[in-house]
Amino acid sequence: MPVIPELAAQTPGLIAWRQQLHAHPELAYREHATAAFVAGKLRSFGLDEVHTGIGRTGVVGVLHGVRAAATAADGRIALRADMDALPILEAGTPPHVSTTPGVMHACGHDGHTTMLLAAARHLAATRRFDGTALFIFQPAEEDGAGAAAMLADGLFERWPVRAAFGLHNDPGLPVGRFGTRTGPFLGSTCEFYVTVTGRGAHAAEPHSGADPIVALAQIVVSLQTAIARNAPPSETAVLTVTRIEGGGAINVIPAEARFEGTIRCFSMDTQALLKRRLHEIAEGIATAMGCRAQVRCEDGYPVLVNDAAQTDFAVGVARGVAGDAHVNAALPMWGGAEDFAYIAQAVPSAFLVVGTSPSQPLHHPEYDFNDAAIPYGASYWVRLVERALPL
Repeated sequence: MPVIPELAAQTPGLIAWRQQLHAHPELAYREHATAAFVAGKLRSFGLDEVHTGIGRTGVVGVLHGVRAAATAADGRIALRADMDALPILEAGTPPHVSTTPGVMHACGHDGHTTMLLAAARHLAATRRFDGTALFIFQPAEEDGAGAAAMLADGLFERWPVRAAFGLHNDPGLPVGRFGTRTGPFLGSTCEFYVTVTGRGAHAAEPHSGADPIVALAQIVVSLQTAIARNAPPSETAVLTVTRIEGGGAINVIPAEARFEGTIRCFSMDTQALLKRRLHEIAEGIATAMGCRAQVRCEDGYPVLVNDAAQTDFAVGVARGVAGDAHVNAALPMWGGAEDFAYIAQAVPSAFLVVGTSPSQPLHHPEYDFNDAAIPYGASYWVRLVERALPL
């Protein structure tokens, strides 16, 4: 089952959709025009139901197969694409360059939306499946946990499904290739903010104060042991300090200094361990040096864990589209986060990537989705529905 010929033939029109979306990007929970575009297309395709405003700006399309629509969860699957853009000033100059200053599709969500729309149109025309396919067009993946918002809005209570599937582009893979892995695939996020408070003094009289700069430096260095001496060697994790701020005048020891950074893990237990050690190390060192440390942690997206059975199934579908040699089922884990993780917590799920190389990296100001990937992603979606819900 290679790329579907009808989808390949439709590629010029699909590129026009994608480039239109690229030219009109919208940030998290502001995807009003994008959602209207998606909903309008779904209605024109003849989907059985089209719902808007799910999770604020999300869209859900419901398509029944050629046989009577299944009402039980075991007769439904969900396919998800994200719609939001990033607050990045586009530096590239394609003909379809962003018309919204400071906002661009730097992560390929315009391509994701287009591929799922293409599949919805094809499946609505053929309906060669038995059951119901749920097309989820999600807001706020980049910043705002749109998947969690749609779930909180009753997504799977209204439309129970037995499994869900996600697809993201990967500039590190050539066009026509797919990749994934079973189990933990994308990391969790936790941002931390630490304020060290001491006692200010003249730089020539450090003994009369309590220097938060020195305490902060000791804390930052000691945090490098949190993983190496506390997490098991089998656990992959990152604790990175990304910003340090403190002081004003060159001859004054300040009363306060701050630093912040991020924790990335592939186990929520490891994340909890590192958060605890962050508190203990920062507070302990600060106290020992006559200062105080205030630590604040903000949990972000959880680990994205691929279900073994659904991932094996999705890999088989991808191999049918791209060929066995062009699907890597053992990609390395990556510390980047994805809020499809919330969906994967709710139902058995599989998240794959499709190649878009050559391309700039994701979130680069000159990134532009490689349109040559559209027929591969759309064909994967179609074949997945047809194989998951066979006649």
